[in-house]
Amino acid sequence: PCVFSTAAQQRSTGDECGPEDPRDEPKHPLSDCALEHKAIKLEEQVRDLTERYRKALADSENVRRRTQKFVEDAKLFGIQSFCRDLVEVADILEKTAESAAEVEPSNPSPTLKKIYEGLSLIEAKLQSVFAKHGLQKMNPVGGKYDPYDHEIVCHVPAEGMQPGTIALVTQDGYKLHGRTIRHALVGVAVESQ
Repeated sequence: PCVFSTAAQQRSTGDECGPEDPRDEPKHPLSDCALEHKAIKLEEQVRDLTERYRKALADSENVRRRTQKFVEDAKLFGIQSFCRDLVEVADILEKTAESAAEVEPSNPSPTLKKIYEGLSLIEAKLQSVFAKHGLQKMNPVGGKYDPYDHEIVCHVPAEGMQPGTIALVTQDGYKLHGRTIRHALVGVAVESQ
């Protein structure tokens, strides 16, 4: 403690305070070569850590984007199984309306006519609700066969149609936001022999 206070007193009084001579400083135990080697190693570590940081940042951004896409798809296609079930109800409704329209066109009863009109209104409303939620009925007649959208159930002689085009539809197909949720059952035109 005494040495400390003496040094402090000498500094405060200004005794023997002259310009400091760098030669008086004690030599650092590490040589210049060792310091350069250590600096190079530290620079390599900084580059390595910077590269790792950039990769981790890119990975986290990719995970965020994939998660966001997954959430958006879940919002769009979460009703997919419900739509599949509802499409079957739409088929039954359409066939019932067609059957009601075919019964004795020469002498239609007023009750049957009202039932047909009611079924037609329900069918139109159901299709508008489908469209509102992104569910669309495919209309492939006259188009090219696409295995992602259609399922072939029969071949039809090509009379006035090009082979490979869809000649008839036995069951309508549906798409939800562009994704096929039920394939259309179709008959494809083939060359008659």
